[in-house]
Amino acid sequence: MDDSFDDDCFAIRQAARYVSQIYDRHLANVGLTITQFSLLSRLERLGPMTMKQLAEIMHMQRTTLVRTIQRLRRNGLLVSSAPAVDARALSVSLTSEGAARLEAGWTYWRAAQAEVEHHFGGQRARALRGELFAVTSQV
Repeated sequence: MDDSFDDDCFAIRQAARYVSQIYDRHLANVGLTITQFSLLSRLERLGPMTMKQLAEIMHMQRTTLVRTIQRLRRNGLLVSSAPAVDARALSVSLTSEGAARLEAGWTYWRAAQAEVEHHFGGQRARALRGELFAVTSQV
């Protein structure tokens, strides 16, 4: 019996890779990946956070998050600092350059969003988004 078409994980990951490529192509115009853009936008909206908080919000493994943050720090888009009381609680925040790059990226993010919704349908995309966010809120 061939159950390969019943593989939820494969289907979700395949779709995620396809959609990520669309966003990455558009955001390349401002030198960001969709992961970097998403991280910057969360920091802008929620303010400085510890690595642990950011990993939880982004549903990312800390090692993957560290690699992403290191690249953004090297490019001057993020800064990190540790409070004197607990050096392990490294906090990450946007720089003014990070905020400017994020602002410039919104135009390209909107273009990517429009392309995905054009191919998939706006109503279907909204419904899918809701379902996918429901999955991660239950984990």
